[in-house]
Amino acid sequence: MTGEQDWLWWTAAVASAVVVALAFWVWMKGRPFASGDVFRASRISRGNHLFPTQVLITPTSVVQHTPRWIGKREETIHMAHISSVRIDTGLLLSNVLVETSGGSDPIVCHGHRKGDAVEMKTLIERYQTDYYRGSSTRRSPESA
Repeated sequence: MTGEQDWLWWTAAVASAVVVALAFWVWMKGRPFASGDVFRASRISRGNHLFPTQVLITPTSVVQHTPRWIGKREETIHMAHISSVRIDTGLLLSNVLVETSGGSDPIVCHGHRKGDAVEMKTLIERYQTDYYRGSSTRRSPESA
């Protein structure tokens, strides 16, 4: 091999390594960030091409997790502070808006499959029902 061929070989090897490393980074950021009921937005929706937003719904809260190149952005709303859940359905995908009773901005999740959006709303409503039933029995004077 000549010096020029060596240079081309090393350039191609370094470029390939960079592409593999970037693909691995995007894949790692796109994995579910927690165990449980995690709903991931579609990569074909706006703002979710590289790092899709994920929503975790637990019995006590709703967490919106948005990965970034470095770090993440998370917003959490406790079940007691959720005032409504709205689903805006489009041709292929749905947007879910979780509004708070505290006056802060709602959690807006773009690009979820329609079935996932309905399941998210159902889970939130079920967890809210369980939360208020459980807290009302704990606070009643009969249970003391």
